[in-house]
Amino acid sequence: MTWFVYAEESGGKASTISLEMLTKARGLGGDVAAFAVGTASESWFAALGAHGAATVHHLDPGDALPSAAAAAALGTLVGPGDTVLFGLTPNDRDVAGRFAARTGAAVLSNAIDIRVAGATITVVNEILGGTMLVETAFSGPGPHVIVARPKSFAAEPGAAATPAVRPVTVPDGGRSTSARIVARHSETSQGPSLADAAVIVSGGRGMGSAEKFRLVDDLARLLGAAVGATRAVVDSGWVPYSMQVGQTGKTVKPAVYVACGISGAMQHLVGMKDSATIIAINKDEEAPIFGIADLGIVGDVHQVLPKLIAALQAR
Repeated sequence: MTWFVYAEESGGKASTISLEMLTKARGLGGDVAAFAVGTASESWFAALGAHGAATVHHLDPGDALPSAAAAAALGTLVGPGDTVLFGLTPNDRDVAGRFAARTGAAVLSNAIDIRVAGATITVVNEILGGTMLVETAFSGPGPHVIVARPKSFAAEPGAAATPAVRPVTVPDGGRSTSARIVARHSETSQGPSLADAAVIVSGGRGMGSAEKFRLVDDLARLLGAAVGATRAVVDSGWVPYSMQVGQTGKTVKPAVYVACGISGAMQHLVGMKDSATIIAINKDEEAPIFGIADLGIVGDVHQVLPKLIAALQAR
């Protein structure tokens, strides 16, 4: 059996979620291969190998939209006894759906753990906002598809290894592969990214307005932290969607998460509850966020943050 891990490049590097899945796959038994989609790079291939890929099947889609071509090409490599891991990201899910439709593969999504006992593969996922765990096992010969949540596994390199790189031909998919990318626009950002930050300062509806949300930016800048936000803040247009933490945003797992004016709606909690240390500032002592916080400050965020910022500036 082979574990295939779908891996896209991100800014010329291996995406974090692909390295997380490779790390998990190499401990499950069987062969591990990466299905890499993007421009060839020795450093990219080396990172995939270091995290567990013995073989890298490389597909360069050029200026074509990659999803249809990737699903078609992957379908020619995966056998009945194999399992494919995708990340819970927009592009990964697009390819996973197309691949499953082509092959009839069973899909288990939102995985936070994968267990193997003999020939049985069991997937663990959360329901009811993370309050309950469900274990589901595949039946039948496969192939199987697992879609994993970011930050469910630690990305840890193993022994240095040079993978065997095998080019994959872009298949002719007819109209499904005829669309072309004519322009790319990258959103500029300052400071650490949410996905990799050790410290995150997030603001919620309690910040009051886009103008007052700048207190979150000021605190984050002093701490060298990334800035996050709740869905309510994003929907109000105070900050872009790329900063949203939660079920429909990013899943994060920093060393320190500072929640400012965030009440703790379940939609937000599922995206940050696994942070190592959670600090919450809210004037409502009954706010759900205090139920998971390691340190809680009951107070007006508009009074607490300026004093905290002043104290940090004075150091």
